[in-house]
Amino acid sequence: MYKKFLLIGSGPFVEEIKKALSSLALEVEVANVYAEIAPRLKKAEIVVFDQDSYSSSSRMVKSILRIIVLSKKDFVILSRKKSTLAVLSAKKAGAADYILKPYNIREVNLRLSAILNQKKRIACIGGGTGLFNLLMGIKSLPAILPISIVSTTDDGGSSGRLRDSFGVLPPGDIRRSLVALSNAPEIMNKIIQYRFSKGACFSGHSFGNLLLTVLNDIEGSMAGAVRGVGDILNINGIVYPIASTESVLCAEFEDGTIVKGEHNIDLCKNRAPELRIKKCWHKPVPKCDINAYSAIINSDFVTIGPGDLYTSVITNLLIKNIREAIVKSRAKKIYICNLMTKPGETFGYGAFDHIKEILRYLKRDCLDYIILADSRKLRKDALARYAKKKQFPVGIGDLAKIRKLTKADIIIADLAHEQELIRHDSQKIRDQIGRIIKGRT
Repeated sequence: MYKKFLLIGSGPFVEEIKKALSSLALEVEVANVYAEIAPRLKKAEIVVFDQDSYSSSSRMVKSILRIIVLSKKDFVILSRKKSTLAVLSAKKAGAADYILKPYNIREVNLRLSAILNQKKRIACIGGGTGLFNLLMGIKSLPAILPISIVSTTDDGGSSGRLRDSFGVLPPGDIRRSLVALSNAPEIMNKIIQYRFSKGACFSGHSFGNLLLTVLNDIEGSMAGAVRGVGDILNINGIVYPIASTESVLCAEFEDGTIVKGEHNIDLCKNRAPELRIKKCWHKPVPKCDINAYSAIINSDFVTIGPGDLYTSVITNLLIKNIREAIVKSRAKKIYICNLMTKPGETFGYGAFDHIKEILRYLKRDCLDYIILADSRKLRKDALARYAKKKQFPVGIGDLAKIRKLTKADIIIADLAHEQELIRHDSQKIRDQIGRIIKGRT
């Protein structure tokens, strides 16, 4: 059965959106004159309203919006207004999504299709291997749209070198998210992940990092580069950098030592591994990517983690507008705790310590679910190898103490895979997220 879309607006917008909807087997009508809107709304099931077509008259925009709201139809707003206030105002009015211009046709298609087919939108905030494994799992869940919101403070390895040489946002974690969501042939994924081992200039760089750097120069931003590679890989989801400007993650330890740079915090060089982090901040303060903000506000579920507590997770919560979006979003919020502690970052931390820090940086207990790993399921030989590096399982500890800290439902599950490295198993974490979506926790 055909679904009817009503496009309210004029000019190039109409043809662009028609193109986006062309593969969805939809019947599309257009209304660009005020008198046409009300009668055509009666036949429509979903409405796309281009506010910019009527930007010369705020009264007209308000009148059209009022008619749409009264119709009780699902609607999406398109706009050039890149402000958090505009996103929140649209959500308050009842919009199912707020799509910013310039937009990408593939992304518009995915976002409108999600509303059309009542898919659950999952915004996944994080970085590193944890985010990659999460995306690899949840992308196969039925009726969901995964949206990866990637940290941008990685300054080690290839990402750090490209950041220093070209002034780009670090591409490494972004590349991993794109590959995790890729629908391209496997050979294309191998090309994107390929890491050069020879050549003074190329050694250590992955091809995907270089491609993103090139496209950043061509498109004028990392967001544009990400969309370009997303099109090449035909990703089944959306990827946004969490910030649009560079910043350095800084940490002050309990002895007063200040360490600058995610890589240096991660390395734990020239300091005692048991020292705890007193506070973290960015320098300079990064500018939130407004697309990431809108994605969080308009999602049905938001995941935080898994990953190293400060360098992969809290680094994102330091961004004021991201923190605001998480708190204000009506989405169910899920914190996925890391499996193992890390010397120089979380040495001696249990689940209580991780959750306490997450809530401290969120500045509010807004979590709905917390997923903890059952460390009894971890392999003894793997644990012995990690112990030599002073890494230990994140113990669950006193659940009563945790429940006094948060209102969130606590889920304890077998989450690790059976290989040598202790990592979250994509399928196991997929199953837990699937149970939450279905309300079976």
